[in-house]
Amino acid sequence: VHKLPELKYPIEKGIGAAVSPTTLDFHYNKHHATYVNNLNKLVAGTPYADLDLVSVITKSAKDSSSTSIFNNAAQRYNHSFLWDCMTPKGSEIPQTVKERIVADFGSVDAFKDKFSASALGVFGSGWTWLVQNPEGKLSIVNTSDAGVPLTQGNKPVLTIDVWEHAYYLDFQNRRAEWISNWWKVVNWQFVSGAYHRFQVVQLLV
Repeated sequence: VHKLPELKYPIEKGIGAAVSPTTLDFHYNKHHATYVNNLNKLVAGTPYADLDLVSVITKSAKDSSSTSIFNNAAQRYNHSFLWDCMTPKGSEIPQTVKERIVADFGSVDAFKDKFSASALGVFGSGWTWLVQNPEGKLSIVNTSDAGVPLTQGNKPVLTIDVWEHAYYLDFQNRRAEWISNWWKVVNWQFVSGAYHRFQVVQLLV
């Protein structure tokens, strides 16, 4: 059974200047919870029922008859990743991550500008991700709707949700303002952990 993961911060306080308590309540308790509930209903009695979440995503992505399962599984994953990417007071970028960003983008500011522009440019609903690509470098990718980098061979490190429900109650149609405030609450410690988990995996292969 897939479960709604617990948040690491109280809903009633929101997430810094980026996410109000009202938005967090709707986004987490309505949108995210609905994906989890739908996923459990859809996989019941199917070969997907006993698979872990990542396996459900990777297998259903290849099966055109399982699009609904993929969409709900992917959104369960994407939102869980999003919550971990944010922390109310923000944080400093660890040196090892900063060095990797500078190596692949030229500077932290250049990376932020490119990431923000990519997120602003997503047409309709979707996500913008910092990933480690199959060549081992950090890169920025967009996914539409429920898309997940895992299905493209990319390993997610950081994400922002640009579906309107992520920011409309707070910023209306001002996506750029949402993105700007989101940077203030990025949990770089989580980003560092995600990045280094992939380094360990690479060393063990």
